[in-house]
Amino acid sequence: MNDLARRIDAALPQTQCTRCGYPDCASYALAIAEGNAPINQCPPGGTEGIARLAAITGQPATSLNPHNGIEGPVTVAVIDEDWCIGCTLCIKVCPTDAIVGSNKRMHTVIEPVCTGCELCLPVCPVDCISLEVVSGERTGWQAWTAEQARQGKERYEARQARLAREKHEHDNRLEAKAQEKLSDLAAHSQITDEVLLDKKRAVIEAALARSRARRTGA
Repeated sequence: MNDLARRIDAALPQTQCTRCGYPDCASYALAIAEGNAPINQCPPGGTEGIARLAAITGQPATSLNPHNGIEGPVTVAVIDEDWCIGCTLCIKVCPTDAIVGSNKRMHTVIEPVCTGCELCLPVCPVDCISLEVVSGERTGWQAWTAEQARQGKERYEARQARLAREKHEHDNRLEAKAQEKLSDLAAHSQITDEVLLDKKRAVIEAALARSRARRTGA
């Protein structure tokens, strides 16, 4: 990320809500810095957020694009625990790991770290999640603090690092299983024909090669 993109990113509220049309705040900041996105697509930042981005980029301040949403108060997600079925779908989409629980167990929201991104609402199959206003009538940056933005960014980056680590560990386990099977394919297969075994061996070796290439970026 270049210096301009970093300055833009630092001026965003870091709710990671994706309402700007990008997967996270950093991606939106980079798009603005590269001239690929306007500065009026962040509803959580609101009017003041647009003014901050205008000052950084030199672009004129415009009204918030209604396609991306409207400026509103800060909210937190609340789970009706009597209706929660423990599906874990909300946990999987929460950008700051603000929802805790396990499969078929009741979930709950850690309110101080919830950014009100709303990403958990559409995935809940039983509509047991609602939003609770926690900033009164204050909206945008009048309701959101620099400390909350810092926390949102840190928790999002920590989650991304965890997901990458878990994927790496998962890929390693799959590769180890494939290598074990490949080392004695005859013992791990019901196929006895040597020609067919050689074909299967070639398929596994090709799959392992593709997997290594993806991981190394080759």
